Amino acid sequence: MLELSNTPLRFFKRVIIIVLDGVGIGETFDSHLYGDEGSNTLRNLNKVRLLRVPNLSSLGLSALIPELEKREEFEGSYGIMHPKSAGKDSTSGHWELFGVILEKPFPVYPNGFPDEVIKEFERRIGRKILWNKPASGTEIINLLGEEHLKTGYPIVYTSADSVFQIACHEDIISREELYEMCRIAREILKGEHAVCRVIARPFKGEKGNFKRTEGRKDFSLPPPYPTLLDRLIERGEMVIGVGKVKDIMGGTGFSEVYPTKDNREGMEKIKKIIKEKEFSLLLANLIDFDMIWGHRNDVEGFARGLEEFDSFIPEIKENLRDEDLLFITADHGNDPTTPSTDHSREAVPVLIYGKKTKKNVCIGERSSFSDLGRTVGENFGIIMDNGKSFLNLLI
Repeated sequence: MLELSNTPLRFFKRVIIIVLDGVGIGETFDSHLYGDEGSNTLRNLNKVRLLRVPNLSSLGLSALIPELEKREEFEGSYGIMHPKSAGKDSTSGHWELFGVILEKPFPVYPNGFPDEVIKEFERRIGRKILWNKPASGTEIINLLGEEHLKTGYPIVYTSADSVFQIACHEDIISREELYEMCRIAREILKGEHAVCRVIARPFKGEKGNFKRTEGRKDFSLPPPYPTLLDRLIERGEMVIGVGKVKDIMGGTGFSEVYPTKDNREGMEKIKKIIKEKEFSLLLANLIDFDMIWGHRNDVEGFARGLEEFDSFIPEIKENLRDEDLLFITADHGNDPTTPSTDHSREAVPVLIYGKKTKKNVCIGERSSFSDLGRTVGENFGIIMDNGKSFLNLLI
């Protein structure tokens, strides 16, 4: 239900939220239910490879991880948010940040999809499929790419995440035909089989040298009820997305979206938008921490990625206006130091900075990611059903 806040509207005229995908900060009370005991993306990473992140530390990260750098005061505010939604994926994490809490996790298929799904999919696309088991996306195209070229059958696979992925060689099945197959799969995968995402995975090349192309496209479930982003759009506010956020949010909640190919491009677009555009909310996702380094247990890549982002923070701050509010947070963990290459059920850090905010404030350990959405919503005069605002601690 949409309500109005008693707080004067727009103490902050623009809000910027940067999600470091997969950058968790430790176990939750139920991590053991997900097999993630001991996961702590940031702290474990720092134990293996000392992080040099002075700007994040100054905002408050070293208050959460004291071994980073000893400080008594911080120019930002800081805290930890625990997930309340079931699951540990990007979609449930982002949805919860903006007020939607899932009671049950998205379905996963460690043994492949049932016949009722696959047979209907084959009937609808007029072809057989290959595989139908969990697999690494890069490995499966090398394993089955040649057979796919001979038969024209799409490669269907999944992972530990709630995904139905379809890989096709672009010389055999065009991108548009692949995208249509994904739309068909999305129509089939409803109810008990409502996977989080259907993903098109086009590739090119020859035997022994197959490579994915840039034609990936996600067909995501829409949130079950309106998010804060949707509420802002209903009010006529300008909401801008950077990165894969539109896919994550099911295609709703944005006025403009700027896709990116990597973290660096994302950071440049964030800087440009903050400097040049008028908006109410900017939501950006930097995906390389998760997709490139976390899932591959690349400790050094992960650490360097954090350091590169840290070096970008002064540029962000330089372009902030007096009435801007910046949040840096995450959506789940992906600890590269553990044997697992999957997401980890973790709490996430939240760092807060603005020229008009109080400094050196600990907002504590919050019981839900949706506290952030409730806080931002209250600033704009919208109170979401879920979460507890901490706006009063900042102003």
